[in-house]
Amino acid sequence: MTNETFRALRGVGARPADLPVLDGVLYGEPLLPRVPAYELSAAARNVKQPYVGLTTDGTPIGGLYNVADTGASHKAAVDAAQAFLAALSDNERMCTQMPMDSDEWRTWTNAFMMWPAKGVRLERISAVKRDLVLDIMRESLSPEGYESARNCMRLNASLGELIGLYRDTLTEYAYNFLIFGEPNGTDPWGWQLMGHHVDINCVFVGSQLVLAPVFLGAEPNFAFHGIHAGTRALDLETDKGLDLRQALTPSQEDAFLLSRTILSRDLPAELGGPFNGRHVGGAGRDNQIQPYEGIKGSELTSDQQRLLLDLADVYIRRMPGVHAEVKRRQVEDHLDETRFCWRGGHDDVAAFYYRIHSPVLWVEYDNHPGIFLDNEEPERFHIHTIVREPNGNDYGKDLLAQHYALHHS
Repeated sequence: MTNETFRALRGVGARPADLPVLDGVLYGEPLLPRVPAYELSAAARNVKQPYVGLTTDGTPIGGLYNVADTGASHKAAVDAAQAFLAALSDNERMCTQMPMDSDEWRTWTNAFMMWPAKGVRLERISAVKRDLVLDIMRESLSPEGYESARNCMRLNASLGELIGLYRDTLTEYAYNFLIFGEPNGTDPWGWQLMGHHVDINCVFVGSQLVLAPVFLGAEPNFAFHGIHAGTRALDLETDKGLDLRQALTPSQEDAFLLSRTILSRDLPAELGGPFNGRHVGGAGRDNQIQPYEGIKGSELTSDQQRLLLDLADVYIRRMPGVHAEVKRRQVEDHLDETRFCWRGGHDDVAAFYYRIHSPVLWVEYDNHPGIFLDNEEPERFHIHTIVREPNGNDYGKDLLAQHYALHHS
């Protein structure tokens, strides 16, 4: 490690190479006792349950998402997807294009696959085909969303450089890509990018777009040397969260503060693990039942409400143009019901967790202990974020059901 990196990591070094990860696959049988294979295989196990969505009590609230004409055109994304599919061989296309209702939507993981992966692996296709995938991403996301995803991919490679290990796994393009449905400009379709610290599910229904679930993370969230020197990710997610936390008053702490640290000794065992950490809505948690926790939007001052919306906007603005505006209006409409909670400190270095839980938006941010670095407790530079559309609209499920009822009954 360079001296600059070593100082930024506050003495943290590389963890010994004892994870059974080879070529992007995590082999469950030889896992060490400290590695919970059960936790890491949640997506493959829970996909067997019928999809319900993230709810407060097991029953989705109806009427939150409605088929509508946003006026947006998805032609550029459709054209990019058609160009990509046309460039594939027959064999590549067979494993890369899935039916719209395929369960493969739900078998994403932010760690490493423990089951056979579908789709093309970006580092195993030609640069021309890989660039076509990046074109699809670019035309589907906002510039901010695209750059954030790409920076997390680059930082995956920087981590491999930093520790000098797992060089067949910690790479920029160790990601699987899938197309769902037929991108013909008429029917619903979508795509998924899946791999370590980057999982994006993007669905087009008419002129509407759903971007959920989305997982973005980095360990560490900066690169000071190597081919991606200068790359950073998830700074706004950190800074805007701190802005809101620092604006909340001691008299409000009983309503929003769940714990003053996220050290493992101060948390229940289910919230102190190294993989999910404080996340309750991560990979394999499509049907999570999570009662509201935290302070209600209606209990915030107008300035605090603005900071809450500013924080939500960081995640919403990963969507392009009009779609971000539509989502922002949805969140504003339910602001009084939205809850915000926090764990940890809020100084310049303390690790922390926060959650935004709205009827129409779920955001989690968490600092984690080291997986490939050797810090045993969470540090600010290891970040995981997750975004969902609660009450049944992850993967566009609610909108798709309405679309098919209207057009295919």
